Amino acid sequence: MRLEYFEMIDAIDAIDVEAGTVTAISRLPEKSPIFEGHFPGYPTLPGVMMLELINHAAGYVIFRRYDKAKFVFLGAVKRAKFRQFIGPGAVVQINAQITHDGSGFAIAEGTVVVDGKVAADAETVMIVADFPSPELKAAFRRHFELIAVAAASA
Repeated sequence: MRLEYFEMIDAIDAIDVEAGTVTAISRLPEKSPIFEGHFPGYPTLPGVMMLELINHAAGYVIFRRYDKAKFVFLGAVKRAKFRQFIGPGAVVQINAQITHDGSGFAIAEGTVVVDGKVAADAETVMIVADFPSPELKAAFRRHFELIAVAAASA
């Protein structure tokens, strides 16, 4: 995981594209510029990054559902709750389920779990659109292939 580059998912543990469910893993780095100022003397993963974990995991399902041909990005957060701090070096499990897919957007519900405890949960809206450039499409495909390789070798 490279937080500062928003490369959030290290591996997919389980995915059912048809059912719209995914379980993903992220291993937080011990050091990252993200932690340096949040919070001084008590580094913790910002809530917005927890939301991105859910968004990326759910987005992976939608990306696969559309045969890697659509750009998926965070459009809104309908609700979010942050229940505990997550520190550097934590192994995070992300569970997400697509509850709506169509009309140019998808809705997902997800949880961020550390040591068996829910650290955050949210309902997010993802925009599903054409890629704005061929370079971005190629970069997304490369990034998601790395995730698939990590999942296959785990």
